[in-house]
Amino acid sequence: MTVLKTSMRNFFAHKGRMALSAIAVLLSVAFVCGTLVFTDTMNTTFDKLFAASSPDVTVSPKSAKDGDEDPQAGKPDSLPASVVDQVGKAQGVKSAEGAVTSMNVTVVNSENENMGSTSGAPTIAGNWTQNDTRTMEVTEGHSPRGPTEVMVDADTADKHGLKLGDELRTISVNGDLTATITGIATFKVTNPGAAVVYFDTPTAQKQLLGETGVFSAVAVTGSEGVTDAQLKKNVAAELGAGAYKLQTQAESADANRKDVGEFMDIIKYAMLGFAGIAFLVGIFLIINTFSMLVAQRTREIGLMRAIGSSRKQVNRSVLVEATLLGVIGSILGVGAGVGLAVGLMKLMSNMGMNLSTDDLTVKWTTPAIGLFLGIVVTVLAAYLPARRAGKVSPMAALRDAGTPADGKAGLVRALIGLVLTGSGAFALYTAATADTAGDGSMFLGGGVVLTLIGFVIVGPVLAGGVVRVISALVLRLFGPVGRMAERNALRNPRRTGATGAALMIGLALVACLSVVGSSMVASATDELDKSVGADFIIQGQQRIVPQAEKAIQDSPDLAHVTRYKVVDASLTAPNGKTEKDTQVTAADPTYATDLRRETTGGSLKDAYATDSMSIGSDYAKDNNVRVGDTLTVAFKGGETAKLKVGAITSDDVTIDQGARYMSLATMEKYLPADRIPPNMIMFAKAEDGKADAAYAALKDTLKQYPQYEVRDQTDFKEELQNQVGQLLNMVYGLLALAIIVAVLGVVNTLALSVVERTREIGLMRAIGMSRRQLRRMIRLESVVIALFGALLGLGLGMAWGATAQRLLALEGLEVLEIPWPTIIGVFIGSAFVGLLAALIPAFRAGRMNVLNAIATD
Repeated sequence: MTVLKTSMRNFFAHKGRMALSAIAVLLSVAFVCGTLVFTDTMNTTFDKLFAASSPDVTVSPKSAKDGDEDPQAGKPDSLPASVVDQVGKAQGVKSAEGAVTSMNVTVVNSENENMGSTSGAPTIAGNWTQNDTRTMEVTEGHSPRGPTEVMVDADTADKHGLKLGDELRTISVNGDLTATITGIATFKVTNPGAAVVYFDTPTAQKQLLGETGVFSAVAVTGSEGVTDAQLKKNVAAELGAGAYKLQTQAESADANRKDVGEFMDIIKYAMLGFAGIAFLVGIFLIINTFSMLVAQRTREIGLMRAIGSSRKQVNRSVLVEATLLGVIGSILGVGAGVGLAVGLMKLMSNMGMNLSTDDLTVKWTTPAIGLFLGIVVTVLAAYLPARRAGKVSPMAALRDAGTPADGKAGLVRALIGLVLTGSGAFALYTAATADTAGDGSMFLGGGVVLTLIGFVIVGPVLAGGVVRVISALVLRLFGPVGRMAERNALRNPRRTGATGAALMIGLALVACLSVVGSSMVASATDELDKSVGADFIIQGQQRIVPQAEKAIQDSPDLAHVTRYKVVDASLTAPNGKTEKDTQVTAADPTYATDLRRETTGGSLKDAYATDSMSIGSDYAKDNNVRVGDTLTVAFKGGETAKLKVGAITSDDVTIDQGARYMSLATMEKYLPADRIPPNMIMFAKAEDGKADAAYAALKDTLKQYPQYEVRDQTDFKEELQNQVGQLLNMVYGLLALAIIVAVLGVVNTLALSVVERTREIGLMRAIGMSRRQLRRMIRLESVVIALFGALLGLGLGMAWGATAQRLLALEGLEVLEIPWPTIIGVFIGSAFVGLLAALIPAFRAGRMNVLNAIATD
């Protein structure tokens, strides 16, 4: 009980010094809890939607993939309308109705503006059925009654300013349909962002499935008292076992949830990973805080030891303070995490993904995890300072103002750090010289971990030399004040090393990702220059519908247009090994000039001959296939063909790596017309001297199809750079949390250092140092610590990035590019971070009363 009282008294006596450490715990816990609440809320939103929209039993074609489009046909698989009547005869069926649903559509307004979601959610078209009333109700106008009428959801109408009487054009593989909005339906549950349009049943069948008298599914409602499982059995008995795919409401919801869950898991674990980095950085802050507090209370601890306190009691006292810090920071962090989740929901809503706070989900595990992590991490971080406090000798403490350094421990620490760093460097070298990316990635991961831990441990040893070099280049310009700042930074290398290490971690990741991102862009750009011969590339998020294909082919000033289709097939090599559910590419022979592929055997001209194809070098090597051999190709939905290998293409590329080429004529020979897929992408070559005119004409032609974009090679490179840049900016934003915690560490270190040196500061002021000089000294000390951490972090990160690029080179990304403007900008920015971190400590130091400071013991 005495230990607890003493700990609480010390904690609240130094609450100002604990505040920044508590903020670090708060931020880290908030990030974890915010991530969990946000992802749980999204899961709840989708769960409610899927549960509400799924009928008691769904009957769909056997080949259907949980509601996905058939990517080969560009439209959903269908079943005959007679199935609806057949299902209606099953025992326990109250009602059965045919449903038409497709997500391979684009909806535009009268200005040819895309009415689809901007958040990546699908545009869904279908017929209005009784089952839809589970999730929606008509709030304006009426449901569609003919081919010239359409109904749209209220969220899409509000977002795009649509109203009754406006015209919408729906584009699908079966043609374009223009209809007038006669109704607006409002979701009864939260719509995460999908755009939904409804037609009457005959129109939906013809527009979305290509013919009347068919449906994409049958929605079955059971009679009262009949369970879904029993209803499914009854329907299966009526239809015949295995004739169609049957799912209960729970099974349909689970299948839809699985697809969304995979995406949500990626988001969750990525964000938790960055939260872990923030926790790691926070550990250094907490260690520094308690180390300095222990050093400043050495006399007090010595007195406690002199009057009978045992080592365990002293140790326990410090750990109790850490527990209090962890509890307070974690509790506040849990609350802040819920607020963060709400903020993320508002942000996603602004980006087009609708999330309602009515679905806010805070599971009991979320605060439990937050409290557990916050308290455990804080206590573990405080363990070493607590152990050090327990070792204080009563007499040594009464004679000395601080804890004496342990030279032997410092030597052991340096040796361990050097061994780990050397081992990590060897692992990175092994990764860089690996023969395969898979083998090298294991060594890369090990090298990153070992070098990071090694640098953290050896940081105090490096501090002496690195700080002196930085000081010679930066601080000496400020004369005696600069030299004093240098000595202050060197006074306690362990403290400087730990403070710099916190900043080092975040900046190492920034540098690594910058190198990898820049190398990816440079490599892809280099390969585009070498390989792509086409002037224009036309593609979109959906496959290119036939009417858009014709418009592209009719565009003026083009020397040729290349069609590029991907079909599903099973491939059997001469050795009998079958590769199922793979893909082959069918294209016009002009594709050989649109994308220049190096061959290791044969000629692409021969591969585009009838009943011929090409294969990739990796496939040829794995299956011992040579030019002239025959492969058995079973086309999905078509016939099985015997195709001769006319060429083997090198897989030492990133564009079309592993692609198998054949002519469109060969594909059309073995696939029925209704199974031939739309183009995935198209290429075009301008006539000599007419590139600008052809580009403008293509742009103008595709204005009526806003789902597709025309890019020349310059556009394509810019798009690639923008995509990588956006990804990196998102990662940098997440890493900002760790950097903020590191900055708090610098602030805390300086603040506690000022308290520790109160008497010294008073003496310097007494002998003539001005307030301005004192503040400058503290700011310069902060700058040199920040630059020390930045130098280690950027150097380490560039080593990681360069090693990662060597692994990417095995996959065709061969150009290493160091983004020097970014690296230099981050290094200079670190100096400003140091200045910012020192503002409050320097201000407080400048306001000290000289006499009171001198009198401080």
